[in-house]
Amino acid sequence: MKKMLFIRFVLSIALVIAVVAPFTFLVPKPLVIVAEVSVEPEPAKVIVPVVEKVKVIEKPLHQVSLPNFAAIYDIPTKKRQFFSFIRPAIDAKNNELTQDRRKLEYWHGQISLGLGLTSAEQTSLQGLVKLYRINKQASTLQQINDLLLRVDNIPTSLVLVQAANESAWGTSRFARIGLNFFGIWCYKTGCGMVPGGRDTGAKHEVAAFQSIDAAVSGYFNNINKHNAYHVFRTIRAELRAQDQPLDAEILATGLLPYSERGAQYVLDLTDMLRHNQRYFVRSNDQQTALAD
Repeated sequence: MKKMLFIRFVLSIALVIAVVAPFTFLVPKPLVIVAEVSVEPEPAKVIVPVVEKVKVIEKPLHQVSLPNFAAIYDIPTKKRQFFSFIRPAIDAKNNELTQDRRKLEYWHGQISLGLGLTSAEQTSLQGLVKLYRINKQASTLQQINDLLLRVDNIPTSLVLVQAANESAWGTSRFARIGLNFFGIWCYKTGCGMVPGGRDTGAKHEVAAFQSIDAAVSGYFNNINKHNAYHVFRTIRAELRAQDQPLDAEILATGLLPYSERGAQYVLDLTDMLRHNQRYFVRSNDQQTALAD
């Protein structure tokens, strides 16, 4: 009887252990609180169409029919056509300067001999004084001497290579749109074309011309009037005083201020002068026409 009681006691103890044990050895896990998060839907992707930049075609600011120099792929042909196109205006301007210079030399002789000028000659002289910005208060002889420094030729070959260099053989935007073959600037709003790379705050434009003659005259006026080319004119006067020809390569050294590239620009011009000699020689027909 005691034995049975003992067995029941042991069984009851075992039962309690069996029931309680699983919970006794379990390690409690941390409490995780799941908060309700509102998730916004992703915005719909906006597809922006790629718009190609439309190239604006500038209309020429002149009525001159220009050859399409860019379409001439044969280099000798392009050079001949470019020089032939612009040379008549250069020759015409040099001829005009020659006539004015002869007048000045004659008037200089008259004044040196103590003879005066006629009223017509005085009027003509004062026109040149105004055109070339000579001191109006100077004596007549001094005015003529100052004019003789300015009223003079520029070698055709030098003008040709500058035109070729500055206009990329007539293909530049400024040559095509504004007949500006020499990179001449102007400073009045609307006087020409705004350079694409102009510095912020700068006001200059690249001048536009209505004819080839006007473009070439603009170049000659720049060289013969602007203070920047005083050295050029001094070299030219010295060649005249020594009864030497106006050598294009020598005169090119007076064009240092023409470009920011300075000495390298002058070297480029002299190199072009040497490599294009055969294009500067007029044919017999051209010489005959010029003489006529």
